Amino acid sequence: MLKQLGTKARESIGKLALKSSVAVAACVAAFCATPASAGSVTQPGETIGLAVGAPLPEGVYFVDTFDWGVRRGENGNPDVTLGVNIPVLAWSTPAKLLGARVQLLAALPALEVGIEDADHENGMYNPFLAGQLAWDLGNGLGVSYLLGVYLPVGNRLGFDSTSINQRLGISYTADDWNLTANTIYGINTRSVSKTVNPDFLNIDLTATKNFGKWTVGPVGFASWDLNKPTANYAKQEQIALGALVGYNFEKIILQGYLTRTVHEKNYGGDDTRAWGRVIIPF
Repeated sequence: MLKQLGTKARESIGKLALKSSVAVAACVAAFCATPASAGSVTQPGETIGLAVGAPLPEGVYFVDTFDWGVRRGENGNPDVTLGVNIPVLAWSTPAKLLGARVQLLAALPALEVGIEDADHENGMYNPFLAGQLAWDLGNGLGVSYLLGVYLPVGNRLGFDSTSINQRLGISYTADDWNLTANTIYGINTRSVSKTVNPDFLNIDLTATKNFGKWTVGPVGFASWDLNKPTANYAKQEQIALGALVGYNFEKIILQGYLTRTVHEKNYGGDDTRAWGRVIIPF
């Protein structure tokens, strides 16, 4: 089974890490208590490198996505460091619905955050549960729809409210390519919580190609706040670009990518972030 997963896992392993997360801004909000610092509940960029539109081969998968970066403060804003770990367990079931593979996912993210010379704080983030339908349309084209929920947590680092998450993924995986766009739409069920939490839209983009066991290519992401939970909230947006390198050991797949902000509004500075991922198909 693992040999069969060789190319297919690299191409379609997309669904796994799909779900989980955090956002830099969410963490800043927890520490700075400013309405201009909430942002996406789903961490922008967390599904980069995954062919989220393609159905996974039947089986159970473990995917751990982790990242660390620094948002350099501008105009008097402090530097903020954020580390995130997103372990995901995914089950590609034998069931089909409307011609699509039924896939189930669960994640239990954790993070640590620090502001310049202040003490760093770490803890669990909002748990994530989701169901997904993934269609193989033929000729290397796949489409998926995910419906999930982030559950509230009562600590300083997570949101104390429930958030509904919908995702539409489109992937082309023929000829060793992974051309994927994953659109993530988040809806907060409460306008004001421990940290201000707007509705949001994220887009994660991947354009990689396999060369034997190696995978390389450009990646990027963008995110936008869609509403103002409070009257004085400053809506945020950002765009980041980067590059990904991966290697397939068959029993384990490793990926790494680096992203850098090329546009931001109301985040207080540019973010440079290093990402890593471990994928283990059982």
